[in-house]
Amino acid sequence: MKRISAAVSAASTVMQWIAGTSLVLLMLTTVTDVLLRNVLGKPIPGTYELVGFAGGLVIGLALPMTSWRRGHVEVDSFLPRLPARPRAVIQVLTRLLGAALFAILAWNLFRLGLDLRASGEVSPTLELRFYPVLFGLALAGLLQTCVLCSQIGLALRGEYE
Repeated sequence: MKRISAAVSAASTVMQWIAGTSLVLLMLTTVTDVLLRNVLGKPIPGTYELVGFAGGLVIGLALPMTSWRRGHVEVDSFLPRLPARPRAVIQVLTRLLGAALFAILAWNLFRLGLDLRASGEVSPTLELRFYPVLFGLALAGLLQTCVLCSQIGLALRGEYE
């Protein structure tokens, strides 16, 4: 189990670095576009598309590491008052539901990516292909599913607190 957890953590770290790089590129593109637009009157063509792609990657690829580190907001006024067994049951059930949701999301993103690759659909201005972003987000959804399943293992062993 520790090997699986280590692999999930490593993959989440890689995705987090890609998300961070996308965020930096998003910010640089936006700032450069605003400066060029205001100073020279010449914006960067396709900035809207680049920011959209990068924004999707930032959100999707950062999700597994955020969940791994339990960085999401939790309202824990009720759960800590429960005995250990019912608390573990609730943790397992909520993570099972989350894992199912992200598995379905990953599958549908992958299918949509295949459809867009087959159709050759591209963005309007820069003519960038959509499907690599969708495949990346599908992979992030699959990794999120693995994170939630790892947390289920921890909850069953009483180590998820």
